[in-house]
Amino acid sequence: MNFFDSHAHYDDPRFAEDREVLLPQLHSQGVDYLVNIGCNRESSLASVLLAETYDFIYAAVGWHPEFAGEFGPESLELLRELAKQPKVRAIGEIGIDYHYMDAPKQVQLEAFDAQMALAEELSLPVVIHQREGIADCLEVVRRHPKVTGVFHCYSGSAQTAKELLSRGYYLGFTGVITFKNARKSLEALKMAPPDRILLETDCPYLAPVPFRGKRNHSGLLIHTLEAMAQTRNISAQEAAQLTLENAKRFYRIP
Repeated sequence: MNFFDSHAHYDDPRFAEDREVLLPQLHSQGVDYLVNIGCNRESSLASVLLAETYDFIYAAVGWHPEFAGEFGPESLELLRELAKQPKVRAIGEIGIDYHYMDAPKQVQLEAFDAQMALAEELSLPVVIHQREGIADCLEVVRRHPKVTGVFHCYSGSAQTAKELLSRGYYLGFTGVITFKNARKSLEALKMAPPDRILLETDCPYLAPVPFRGKRNHSGLLIHTLEAMAQTRNISAQEAAQLTLENAKRFYRIP
């Protein structure tokens, strides 16, 4: 089986010691493509560098809500410049996070809205992070009807999923769907159209069972994939092919 890890963070310090050994091994574990996702200035630059270094890696660039306090006009200009690189395929990771509140709500919303406007200007999809603020998140999404993207690590309700799907969005699913408390994610996964589902690790976070709590990496996608296949009553091979094709279409990879 061949996989597309649609959301990874290999620039994370937890990969510092073995990144150059681990990444070349992923092909032998079935990983055809992955997208490294930027979260601030440093990680967006690192994502572009990883994409330039490895044929099978692509990049997204953006400011995560955790770092919204650092976001300003110069940040937007940097993203606009980075987006000119041929392997940058999305603006992200952007959105809101009211769980940790590393930046005030209004600061998060302004950074999110500015990056949605940039995605519209550049005709790029977005990679959205949302935690404990779905009403505000949807308000920003509705202000930018021409923008589509993916709600990564989707854990919202099936009802919210219906609105997102109607707006052209995809839903990304991680190792969370292997957890015992994943009821809402599984409900959304079950009802989503087959052409709107993406497979992701969010590594080094959210390793699937039986590796929960350990460092995640793309080679563990098979466990998430098997849970996805079981939920949708299809074979693991079908789920792998489906999510591979969906991610290539989403990120506009020939």
